[in-house]
Amino acid sequence: MSDNDSKQIDDVTAKTSGMTLNTKAKEFKPTFNAKAPSFVPRAPAAKPAAAAAAPAAPAAVPKPISIGIGGAPAAAKPASAPVPAVTPAPREEAKPKKESAPAPKPAAAAPAALEHVNEEIDAEEDLMLDEHFKEHLNVIFIGHVDAGKSTLGGQILHVTGMVDKRTLEKYEREAKEAGRESWYLSWALDTSQEERAKGKTVECGRAYFETTRRRYTILDAPGHKNYVPHMLSGAAQADVGVLIISARKGEFETGFERGGQTQEHAILAKTAGVRHLVVAINKMDDKTVEWSKERYDEIILKMTAFLRGTGYNPRTDLTFIPISGYTGAGVKDRVGSACPWYSGPSLLETLDGLQTIERKINGPLRIPISEKHSEQGTAIISGKIESGNVKLNQKVIIMPDKLTCEVVGIFGEDENSAENEKQSAVCGDNVQLRLRGVDDEAISQGYVLTDIKNPCHTTRAFDAQLRILDVKNIITAGYNSVLHVHTAVAEVTMTKLLHKLNREGQRSRAPPPFVKQRDACIVRIVTNKAICVERFADYPQLGRFTLRDEGKTIAIGKILRLARPNAGTASAASAAHAN
Repeated sequence: MSDNDSKQIDDVTAKTSGMTLNTKAKEFKPTFNAKAPSFVPRAPAAKPAAAAAAPAAPAAVPKPISIGIGGAPAAAKPASAPVPAVTPAPREEAKPKKESAPAPKPAAAAPAALEHVNEEIDAEEDLMLDEHFKEHLNVIFIGHVDAGKSTLGGQILHVTGMVDKRTLEKYEREAKEAGRESWYLSWALDTSQEERAKGKTVECGRAYFETTRRRYTILDAPGHKNYVPHMLSGAAQADVGVLIISARKGEFETGFERGGQTQEHAILAKTAGVRHLVVAINKMDDKTVEWSKERYDEIILKMTAFLRGTGYNPRTDLTFIPISGYTGAGVKDRVGSACPWYSGPSLLETLDGLQTIERKINGPLRIPISEKHSEQGTAIISGKIESGNVKLNQKVIIMPDKLTCEVVGIFGEDENSAENEKQSAVCGDNVQLRLRGVDDEAISQGYVLTDIKNPCHTTRAFDAQLRILDVKNIITAGYNSVLHVHTAVAEVTMTKLLHKLNREGQRSRAPPPFVKQRDACIVRIVTNKAICVERFADYPQLGRFTLRDEGKTIAIGKILRLARPNAGTASAASAAHAN
C-alpha cells in the first residue's frame, strides 16, 4: 500500500471514528443490532448514571458492536460499564433526540394564517355562488319596427309559464275589442295604453322567464328610429342579443335597406358589448313565405355579409334560426314537419346552449343606474351589476356626486316585496336596491353606485378611439354631438383630432385636419358635465360609447385614457383644452 493510500485511510478514520454506536455516548448515535432483520435506531438511556446501579445479568444483553471505517476499531469500553436494560427509555424522556431534530421555522405561521384567510374567502364565494347557482342572462330583442319583437317576447312568456292561460285569454279578448286581435301576445310586454293603441314599443320593456338551466331577463327594445335612445339604454344592460328579422316580402327589405333600423340596431348592439347575436328569421309561416328555404337563405346571405362588416364572426358569434313568433313554432319546441329542411335547435335551446359568460364577481362594485324612484321616503334605484357583488347593509357611494348611503334592501327587477328580498346579488343580475341615507332627487340616470374603497372614475375629458359611421360632411375639431355611455347621456365636444388610424391601426404622426365617414381616429372629447366612465381595457361596459347627432348614430368608440380621473369639476375640461 502506498503512502498516499495510507494517508487517505487515516483521514477517513479521523473523520469517522466518532461514529460510534455506543449507547452511553454524550451525543445520540444510532446502534446496530446484528441479529435484527433491519437497522433499528435506539434511544439512549435518560440517565447514564443509572447504568452503574444496574450491574445485574450483564450476559443477557448482547454487546453493542462498534463499527470503524477504514482504520483500527474503536476503543473498547471498560467491562465495569455494562449496557443498560433492554427496555428502551420512554420517548418523552429522550431529550437528546430533540436536539437532533430540525428546529421549526417561525415563518411557517404566516402561510398558515394566509391559508386560513384564503379558505374563508373561498367558502364565502362558494356560498354566494350556491345562492346564485343559476346563471342570469340579459337578452335584448332588437330589430326593425313591426318585426315581431314584442309578440315573440309574449310567446316566450306563455310557453315558459310566466303568463298563465287566463291572463292570455284576457289580453286576447281586449285586443279583439280594440280591433288589434293579432297583437294580444305583445300586450304581455307592451303594458302602457299608448303602446297598445299604436302597436309600437316606446320604452324598453322588461320581462323575466326561467329555463332548467338559466334565468333570463327580456329587454324588449323599441324598433322605431325616434326611440333609439331607449334602445341604447337597454343594450347597455344586455349580454346576448336576438336580432329579429321579418321574412315577409317587403318587410325585410324595408328594415334592412338605408333608413331601416335593422342595420343600426345591429351596430349599436355590437357597440354596447353584445358579443353573441341570435338572428331569428321571424314570420316564416306568412303566406308570402310559407317556410321557404330560398327566402331563408337569401336573408342569411345578406345579413351575414353585413354583420361580418360590423365586427361579428359568423362562425362563433352568429346563430340563425327560422321561427314563427305568433304560432310558437321554433320558439320552445323545434319546428318539426312544418320546416323539413331545418333540423337545428329551437330559440330557447339555442339560448341555453350559449357559452357561459365570464363575470367579475369579486371585482369592484359597479352598478350604472338606469331608473330611480321613491317609496315611502326611501330611494330605490334599478340597474345591472356590471362588476362585483352587493350585500345587504353594505355601505356604498354614488358617483359622481359622492353620495354615501347604505343598502337596506335587495330585490329582483320585478320582485320588490319583503318576501322576495335577497341577501346578496352578483355581477350580471338586474336588481332594485333600497337605499338609506340619500334622497332620490339627488340621484340621476347615468350615476354609478360603487364601492367606497374603490369608487368609479369621474371626468369631464378623455381620449377615445372612434369609428365614423354616418356623417353628411366632414368632422373637425369643435364638432358637437350627444354621448351615450352605459346608462348616461351627455352633450360633448371633440376638442382635438389627435391621430388618424390606417387599416392596420397605426397612428398618424401629425393630427389630421378633419375626418370623414368610415375613418378611424383618436380624438379628445370634453363633456358638459362630470360623467362616470372607465377605460375600455379595465371595464368594457363602462368604456364603450356611441355618438349621435340629428337622430342618427354618427360614430362608435372606446375610451383609451381619462384626462384626469376622479375630476368632478370644470378643471378637467380646462386642462383638456390647455393640452
